[in-house]
Amino acid sequence: MLLTERDRIKYCRACGTPVAYVVPADDNRERAVCPACATIHYENPLNVVGTVPVWGERVLLCKRAIEPRYGLWTLPAGFLELGETTAQGALRETLEEAGAQIELGPLFSVLNVVGIGQVHLFYLATMNSPALHPGSETLEARLFREDEVPWDELAFRTVRETLRYFFDDRRCARFNLHCADIG
Repeated sequence: MLLTERDRIKYCRACGTPVAYVVPADDNRERAVCPACATIHYENPLNVVGTVPVWGERVLLCKRAIEPRYGLWTLPAGFLELGETTAQGALRETLEEAGAQIELGPLFSVLNVVGIGQVHLFYLATMNSPALHPGSETLEARLFREDEVPWDELAFRTVRETLRYFFDDRRCARFNLHCADIG
């Protein structure tokens, strides 16, 4: 991913000196390197974690109350925090965004979104009840049957692909792990 000037690291996190973008010895890509203390700053993809929560024949979706994609529907998901596993993050995001109590199932989809430097990981989940208590990042949380999903109002391609995988797998009565690159 090519970072824009706005996104690039400008100062060393260790000593505050302006960094230079160079290819360090024994490396093969340009990195932010501090000329004063020689600290190399690595820029790595962010992980987005979430769930595909199911109650009976219906899937839980949340209408976003934040940018990007304000007012569009998504699965409950968000950025993984330091100090938590992907499973813990998925549980936390589902509770924060929808107020849904779930039993976490297996990892279901891993989607590489190289163009924006993200990896999206979704777990299958079974809801313990249909009760929903949306948090501040959610305008509305609702349960949808497949024929009710607002396909044209989904916020992200990773959500659309994960839902398609889910409904296809459910028809086959066999859930697989899905991995894909999103262009």
